[in-house]
Amino acid sequence: MAATSEAKIASLYSELDRFQKNGDYQKALNTVNKILKEARNDETAFKCKVVCLIQLSQFQQAFKEIVNNPSFASALVFEKAYCQYRLNKINEALSTINAVSEPSQKLKELKGQVLYRLEQYGKCLDVYKDLIKNTSDDFDEERETNLSAVVAAMQLWEGQSTEDLGLKDDTFELCYNKACLVLGQGDYTEALKLLERAEQLCKESLEDDPDMTEEEIEAELGSVRVQKGYILQLQGKTDDAMKIYNQVVKLRPDDIGLMAVASNNIVSLNKDQNVFDSKKKIKATISDNLNHKLSVQQRSAMACNRCLIMVYTNQYDQCRKLLKNIKDKDKESDMPCLLEAALLCREKQYQKAMKLLEEYSNSKEDVSIALTLTRAQIYLMQGNIGQACDVLQSLGDNKHRPGIVSTLVALYANMENTEGAIEALDKAVDWYKSQGGSQSELHTLLRENTNFKIRHGQSEAATSLLEDLRQANPGDIRTLAQLISAYSKFDPKRAQELSQELPPVQEFSGNIDVDTLENTPIFMATRAMKKGATKNEPAAGDAKKEAEITKKKRKRKKIRYMPKYYDPAVTPDPERWLPIRERSTYKAKRKNKKAGIGKGTQGATAGPNDMDASSIPNSPQAGKPSPKPSSSSGASVPPRQQKPTQATKKKQASKGKKKKGGGW
Repeated sequence: MAATSEAKIASLYSELDRFQKNGDYQKALNTVNKILKEARNDETAFKCKVVCLIQLSQFQQAFKEIVNNPSFASALVFEKAYCQYRLNKINEALSTINAVSEPSQKLKELKGQVLYRLEQYGKCLDVYKDLIKNTSDDFDEERETNLSAVVAAMQLWEGQSTEDLGLKDDTFELCYNKACLVLGQGDYTEALKLLERAEQLCKESLEDDPDMTEEEIEAELGSVRVQKGYILQLQGKTDDAMKIYNQVVKLRPDDIGLMAVASNNIVSLNKDQNVFDSKKKIKATISDNLNHKLSVQQRSAMACNRCLIMVYTNQYDQCRKLLKNIKDKDKESDMPCLLEAALLCREKQYQKAMKLLEEYSNSKEDVSIALTLTRAQIYLMQGNIGQACDVLQSLGDNKHRPGIVSTLVALYANMENTEGAIEALDKAVDWYKSQGGSQSELHTLLRENTNFKIRHGQSEAATSLLEDLRQANPGDIRTLAQLISAYSKFDPKRAQELSQELPPVQEFSGNIDVDTLENTPIFMATRAMKKGATKNEPAAGDAKKEAEITKKKRKRKKIRYMPKYYDPAVTPDPERWLPIRERSTYKAKRKNKKAGIGKGTQGATAGPNDMDASSIPNSPQAGKPSPKPSSSSGASVPPRQQKPTQATKKKQASKGKKKKGGGW
């Protein structure tokens, strides 16, 4: 009986080996279960069962089998830790690994992955350094790739630089990780070049695979393109960045982390515009699975953007709930306080926002510059420019930065406080000189300080700054010219001495003939400028040709024609250029006396003087008495109502006669 069982188990093991070589792990799992049915305490068969479950991605079942069989668990530490890692029980996986005093090589590999997921980049770096130093096999390239990813993450998320490890960039992954490292160092131009090279390497490697479709290749290139869009966004090329993000989102990549990052960046570019589109895009950042795909900084940024979208869409209650969750998860960050202040400002509660910021600032020793600038901004929104200046002055050494100094000078100038602006500029220059700051920023401050003092009539104070600028750059003609101009207002002798150091005018004028330019009339100079052409002096051999051309271009004499009846012996009329009305011989035409009769509306009456011709000096009736004075002294009879005298007499005569005939 025992011999038969052993033979059956041996047969099952040979069958298991065949399935394992073919990669058919489901059939292999069925075979293992048959072996364990025959021999329940077979440790090898149990281990094969756990491996088959892991290969079939049944991590929960594999972990359960290990936990339920503690007698076999000591030999399955790696499998247990791997199941915990894949089930996103990262801290438990690390505890399982740390419980082993002398971990194996594959356990160290897993520990490096766990530490990277926990964002413990320093410890992870030590693990990979040890692995690369003490091992040599076919996976060396993968270890170098992981090491480069750790170095890039340290620089990008923690701002920690490491020594040069001599990492290559001849593969797609290595080149991409190096681009992220350079991006963390702030060299955007070099990072873009490396990303373009990584994209080309990825295309070359994937196009050789016949099983890869064009859509799959585009999906693989998504991470590179989103990173390129992020760099373009940092450079201020928002249109190009938006175009790249939309292309990636349109492809609907399977990687939810990539989709979330691209959508979040679109929302950040939209700001308070296109809120409806942002509200749709922000949904891609809401998923529990993203906790294991993104870093803490990325998840925090997405949560803050969701709050801002709620503020823009006036969802204040939901925004406060989300803010409470953000505060519980990230108590050290200033962003929740800034978001709450923004919400209060949106509700026009500026006093509450200011009180919140002041209380938060007093509760912390180190306050971020963003928090202080927000306080200054709220004061400016309320019109309290003086208090805003006081807040900016409380920034410590940060108040000497060129941006802060520029803001202070603008605010002081708005209040017409020239002394305060000059004091801010002088203190910034002194701080850079004593602390040894950036020389380019120092020169910028010196030049702006000089220009401000010259504009406000303090040329003598500006000369010392100009001397410093000239000492730093002796060949700068602009500085020398400003220095001469400043000295000329209070020390002409010194200005004359410095003017000797100016280069000759010929170096700037070139081939311009100054004498000709001065003698040229203004209208001719303007015409020449419009034409935009300059004539060169003709060569000696072309003098004859030019003389011939000049003769041809001579103007013909214009023949003057005289009037037809012109007589040179008769003196012309001296009034010939005057208008006819102004000449002495002009006679006005007679006006028609009856022109005004019958004009006007029907039934209108004329005034008493309008029809009286005696009032006209040249009238023949002037001075003669009227033959029949009017019976009414108030008004005369209108012309249309006047009747001839003969007609009146005839009517009167006809009244005394009877009509003939039988009329009625």
